[in-house]
Amino acid sequence: MQEIERKFLVKGEYKSQAYSKTHIEQGYFATEPGRTVRVRIRDDKGYLTIKGPSRKDGFARYEFEVEIPLEDAHEMMELCMPGRVNKDRYLIKSGKHTIEVDEFFGDNEGLVMAEIELESEDEPYEKPDFLGREVTGNYHYYNKYMLRRPYKLWKDEVTFEQSEDSTERL
Repeated sequence: MQEIERKFLVKGEYKSQAYSKTHIEQGYFATEPGRTVRVRIRDDKGYLTIKGPSRKDGFARYEFEVEIPLEDAHEMMELCMPGRVNKDRYLIKSGKHTIEVDEFFGDNEGLVMAEIELESEDEPYEKPDFLGREVTGNYHYYNKYMLRRPYKLWKDEVTFEQSEDSTERL
């Protein structure tokens, strides 16, 4: 299945608009260029996900995800590369779409990002006030990048120009 999404930094208040909140812990088996394999525990459910390379513009990539038993997910976490990505995810309705807002913890504390999944790259969507600068395609904002080089190490290095021009793929 192809995933088409846009990513934004979040500014302002969003939590009061959320209809759902879950906690997510992610571990990674592979973060090679062009592919990612991860295990995710989302509250009381486990998932195994394989993602293909993003296109140059960062809008689309193939993603396969299956639910796995929670016990298996916990055991698989022990086989992952060092480090974890921890975040709370808030779901917010915006027109016919759902926006996922991720508030990161640990070494990525302070980063809050939103994603909106679309059916096509040019599909119109409502943009609530809390959506800030778009960072779609900027490798700094991929979870697999933040696993190896957490937000606390680079948050002061990223400029507006880098965020718009960055097309490096991990």
